[in-house]
Amino acid sequence: MLPSLLPAIRSLLVACALAGAVPAALADNLAEAQRLLKQGQQAAALDKVEEHLASNPGDARGRFSKGLILVEMGRPADAMTVFSKLIEDYPELPEPYNNLAVLYAQQKQYDKARTALEMAIRIQPNYATAYENLGDIHARLAGQAYEKALQIDPAKKAARLKLSRMREVGSGSLGDAGPGASRLSAAPDSPAAGKADRVPVAAGNADEQEVARTIETWARAWSRKDAKAYFAHYAADFRAPRGMTRKAWEEGRLRPMRKPGRLQVEVEDIRVAFADGKATVRFRQTFSSPALTSTVAKTLLLVRSGGRWLIQEERVG
Repeated sequence: MLPSLLPAIRSLLVACALAGAVPAALADNLAEAQRLLKQGQQAAALDKVEEHLASNPGDARGRFSKGLILVEMGRPADAMTVFSKLIEDYPELPEPYNNLAVLYAQQKQYDKARTALEMAIRIQPNYATAYENLGDIHARLAGQAYEKALQIDPAKKAARLKLSRMREVGSGSLGDAGPGASRLSAAPDSPAAGKADRVPVAAGNADEQEVARTIETWARAWSRKDAKAYFAHYAADFRAPRGMTRKAWEEGRLRPMRKPGRLQVEVEDIRVAFADGKATVRFRQTFSSPALTSTVAKTLLLVRSGGRWLIQEERVG
């Protein structure tokens, strides 16, 4: 049985703050929710978060807080619904995947936990918490395999020794509040404010600069919420990520464009490489909206078509 998650959540909720400006009154509701939770008033804390979300239902920070409070209240199924919906609305964020994995692990659904953590790492390759949690999951899966081996053949001394080692490794495992143990994740810190609106164009030869300018106009169309211009940057044979249909992928991109408030997409550190008539572009993307700010590493594969560079494939991480 996995140890309780509650002590870990109490410390994490204080740090749970998805970036993005919200009105002071709404921010006060979240601060009050944290205070109430520290005092053990879970229901009152949830009421404050619900009050916050009633005025700003798309706010990812409030939704993240709600998920953590629901875990604290012993309602993991409801928390999983919250984190799953966050993944649906903000697929570029790795933290909801990590937290969903912790809840899967609590239910001994280790394969699902592993899949969620692998997705978190694919989105954010330097996500140390997810790597640690993934190590714990692999240890649990290994322990299950050794237990099965001993059930089939109790005389296997090597399997018994390995199982003992796995149990030692797992003593500070997923969900444990002890020192160095894995944790539920808070959300990303906000990047430095005051960046210029324009997207820098990478230095290089004429072809590299042309590709970089394509990335620049793509980011600007996204920032303007100009869906027609934005989707025009994608090739007819664009391969949507994670096996999604193009229609479902486009709908996911349209959701933040339809919401009120400013949307801004910035790209930095553009690097272009050419091979087999295609361009691979790697850069750091910062996405900002009233609901959240996130920074991820991104790779786009572009093909030349009709005298233009068009995006054929898009990967986070």
